[in-house]
Amino acid sequence: MDKVLLFYPPGALFQRGEDRCQQNVDDGSAQAMRACNDLGYAAAILLKEGFEVKLRDYQTEGATMDDLTHDFEEFQPDLIMMSITNTTIFDDLKLINTLKDKYNPVVVLKGALFYAPEQAMLDLLDLSHVDYLIGGEVDFAIGQVAKFALRGEGKIEEVLSILYRDETGKLVPTAFHTWGENLDDQPFPARQLMNNALYKRPDTDEPMATIQTARGCPSNCVFCLTPEISGKRVRFRSPANVLAEMTECYEQHGIRNFFFKADTFTINEKWVREMCQLIIDSPLNGKIQFTANSRVRPLSKETLQLMKDAGCFLVAFGFESGSDEILSLIRKGTTVEENLQAAKWCHEIGLPFWGFFVIGFPWETKAHIMQTKKLIMKADPDFIEVTIALPFYGTPLYEVCKENDLLAESVLGSDFFHSSMKGTKYLTVDELMKLRRDILLSFYLRPKYILKKMGETVTHPGVFVNYAKYGIKLVVNLFK
Repeated sequence: MDKVLLFYPPGALFQRGEDRCQQNVDDGSAQAMRACNDLGYAAAILLKEGFEVKLRDYQTEGATMDDLTHDFEEFQPDLIMMSITNTTIFDDLKLINTLKDKYNPVVVLKGALFYAPEQAMLDLLDLSHVDYLIGGEVDFAIGQVAKFALRGEGKIEEVLSILYRDETGKLVPTAFHTWGENLDDQPFPARQLMNNALYKRPDTDEPMATIQTARGCPSNCVFCLTPEISGKRVRFRSPANVLAEMTECYEQHGIRNFFFKADTFTINEKWVREMCQLIIDSPLNGKIQFTANSRVRPLSKETLQLMKDAGCFLVAFGFESGSDEILSLIRKGTTVEENLQAAKWCHEIGLPFWGFFVIGFPWETKAHIMQTKKLIMKADPDFIEVTIALPFYGTPLYEVCKENDLLAESVLGSDFFHSSMKGTKYLTVDELMKLRRDILLSFYLRPKYILKKMGETVTHPGVFVNYAKYGIKLVVNLFK
């Protein structure tokens, strides 16, 4: 039987399964690792096709190169697939070159970097040891790639959103901007192969599964990869199919906490209401909890209340900026007033919420960023993250930065906390980092905030300890 190894490599923690942001978890303020669903989906597809599969998330396990080498020696995979990020791509390729030279497996790399890529960008990379690049949705590609590579079955040119080597050795793209349609037909991630205990709810340390409820986003945010790699039309799973996956997680794996992964969970109010009512009417009611991302438009207080009734313990908003001018320039499609309204609704119904903010857009002055700080203090989220704008290849933001000579170096190898930008038109990167530090410290070190969180956790000492750990991590990261 042909053997396939799916893995995240040893090293620093990155959200390698999150094509949209690929967050640097180690250097963030309060991020927790999410489950390796891209590997899980790939494993489920490959098992269905009769391959023997091994799945390892070496980075989250804290495993070493010796552990990876041991698995290669023992398992002897015929094909390997590794998820990469824009930040880690150079180190990832060094590792791949070593593994290819020593063991000679078929090599597949998966990552948003390879979605309809510019040849000029590919030329920056040593891809000589790579056989296939998956830039799109892995579950609609990996089975066909493996069958072609290992069994000679099928037509590789018909696989969606990949690059493959032709008979001359040149990397050739297939059809991009075409996506698989019926998400209910896809198998659930192979959680029997995943170490589910690694992926924890940040406050309680309980296992938390990631469940993809929809793919695609109709918004036009200039910094986001989603409309490019997942399409502007939202493809939903049926609420019944999502509930079936939750039930499997609960009954077979003992998981009762969930992150509903969608680029905007609340984009379709009718779908959200149906999903929440289905949970309330199911045997899982009162036994599970979930968190989800949301936009502040479209949104209603009634939807938030229903989400809370169904078990939502936290909602995350991409507020981005406290300046209407900047929100317009980044094409967010929202206003500061709507940001504050969403925050007000959450406070009124007692639903904790997370605020995500971005500073460093090309047009920003210090005054704009001070408006963002003002919004943060007025909205008073339970948690925040402030990142530096990152111009991913394939986004309008990248083109704006390139046109305005704001790129200090290649965007490859950079992340939200180690920017490739020179800064904005008015602020240097060092000034942006100092402003980020000021905002985070001003928010988290408020006596009012600290006393509030201590009061919330007085009967949950384990949660208090976790909050303290994240607080220490925040301060260390800001001053190192």
